[in-house]
Amino acid sequence: MELPDLNDIRIFVAIGQEGTLTAAAKALKLPTSTVSRAMTRLEKHLDVLLVQRSPRGLTLTDFGRDYLQTTRRALRTLRDGGELLEKHREQPRGLIKVVCPITMARSIVAPLLKGFLERFPELRVEVEPYSSGWDQEPREDVDVYFKVRAPRDSLRHVRPYPGTKRGLFASPEYIAARGHPATPADLVHHTCIGSGVWKLRREARLAEPNITFRAVGSDPVFHLELACSGLGIAILPLYMGKWPDTCDRLVPVLPLWRPEPITLCALFSGSSRLTPKVQVLLDYLAEYIGTNKDPRLHGASVRGMFTDSKLEATSGP
Repeated sequence: MELPDLNDIRIFVAIGQEGTLTAAAKALKLPTSTVSRAMTRLEKHLDVLLVQRSPRGLTLTDFGRDYLQTTRRALRTLRDGGELLEKHREQPRGLIKVVCPITMARSIVAPLLKGFLERFPELRVEVEPYSSGWDQEPREDVDVYFKVRAPRDSLRHVRPYPGTKRGLFASPEYIAARGHPATPADLVHHTCIGSGVWKLRREARLAEPNITFRAVGSDPVFHLELACSGLGIAILPLYMGKWPDTCDRLVPVLPLWRPEPITLCALFSGSSRLTPKVQVLLDYLAEYIGTNKDPRLHGASVRGMFTDSKLEATSGP
């Protein structure tokens, strides 16, 4: 049997408690006609008489009295459930399992974790870092999985965060010894640090120089150390070139040509979308990532360091 409308049940309970349609309508702040129609609709749905109508008012039938007690308990349970959910939203508890790139675990999660756990003392966080070569859908026991690019075919919901703008950098000593490359094509004659294909854009123009890397790696901190040491040219997040302890050790290379930004998104399953613990984690990170409070800035200005932060959450197909 299909369940009756919950609003009709609420109105019936009010009628049973108040004794008349008029009193129930007044208590619910509804027109008497609306209350009367709801009562008729509920009786028709149940195919049973709940009240006896007379000039003196309403009298509950035997079934009506039993149904009133049952529905009152049911509404109380629903109310208690709503209060419990609200309590969990205000103070979520339990374990959050997070999978994220090693660089994110080190430069974002670790600096922010203490403040997050202090704000939500009933939560615990388990972080599983992975290297850039690991690119698969997360296990079902993972609450949130961070990727540096949004998958096109994920069945999970995706929440984007501001991306990180990047540039080419080298040490002043390297540039003094080898000179500035004038075009992206000149990079093939320089010592370069990195991996994959470097895609450099200048407005609508795209360059993909065929570089053979002298030092291969995917960690930007690894690239930073080698670039500062004078080994060669590396692609680095722009904020690294502005850090107080590196700004004098690096100079921009081909500043009009920009590598693709590093994007960041959080994947989470449909069931996790309404989980308060997942919601508070994603919202907490959004307070920092791509803002002047981003721990990766190390005190540098946020201006021009990240892509547009006004992104809307999307969902997979």
